Amino acid sequence: MKIDGITIKNGIFLAPMAGVTDYPFREICASLGAECVITEMVSSKAVCYGDKKTSSLASLESDRRPAGIQIFGSEPHFMAKAAEMLMEFSPDFIDINMGCPVKKVVTNGEGSALMKYPYKCFEIVKAVKSAVPVPVTVKIRAGFDGNHINADEVAKYCEEGGASAIFIHGRTREMMYSGRADRNIIKKVKNSVSVPVVGNGDIFCAGDAVSMLKETGCDGVMVARGALGRPWIFGEIAAALEGREYVNLTLEETGDIIRRHIELQVLYRNDSLLALRKQLSWYTKGIPGSASLRNRLNAASAPEEFLEIINSVYA
Repeated sequence: MKIDGITIKNGIFLAPMAGVTDYPFREICASLGAECVITEMVSSKAVCYGDKKTSSLASLESDRRPAGIQIFGSEPHFMAKAAEMLMEFSPDFIDINMGCPVKKVVTNGEGSALMKYPYKCFEIVKAVKSAVPVPVTVKIRAGFDGNHINADEVAKYCEEGGASAIFIHGRTREMMYSGRADRNIIKKVKNSVSVPVVGNGDIFCAGDAVSMLKETGCDGVMVARGALGRPWIFGEIAAALEGREYVNLTLEETGDIIRRHIELQVLYRNDSLLALRKQLSWYTKGIPGSASLRNRLNAASAPEEFLEIINSVYA
């Protein structure tokens, strides 16, 4: 698939996730088959006011390309100005968050709250599009709640405003992450616009990705929670879409991935201990003795201790 001039071979995306998709995680996922990655969401006002944390969130470092920066906000002026300022990080595209369900974001009229105001979505996309020389994409939800399922309407407004692709999560804001993503809504969005549509929600294995594409007709798939602790899911999906057999990783290969993640986390983040505990708890979920292992990880106080614990499991 293509987003303007950007080619994504199989249409396999890593979803932007706040507090998760930092540079180390994006790099790991990209090295294992994610064809396109997007940063954690960045506040447009924080960018405009020079917030110091912004550079760490928006910096693409040595991300495999293509890579986008996601911004959020509710005011076209700030969104456009922030997008323009973020060009210093050389993103391949700017993604606009219209799907975050978190209360503090929604209360400010941002994220999925924008789904209630389709014309405002148009205004924001148009403003951002006019401010940057790269494609603009939009991530939306099915709607704000079960009584207002309007993703197709919002998608049309976004396309009219200049969006080059639509990422659609098949849940409403009200659902948060409960229930199941509605693929009929994703299909409806696909049939409503002419730009590429990428389906998101409940992609936990290669079979989920294949069925998503088949049932909705969408152009690509976006993986979120399915990549937590299993970043090799992208390679599994690519193999399935290309008709190849996927060879499962050995214990040693899995350990190498985790050790590389630890290395990147230490190099990149000042709060590496907290971030490491979170990431390593996902990697170790479900393995024999995982509860005891997580207790050891939570008690670790230095990167060397994390490595020692991982080496005891992944020889």
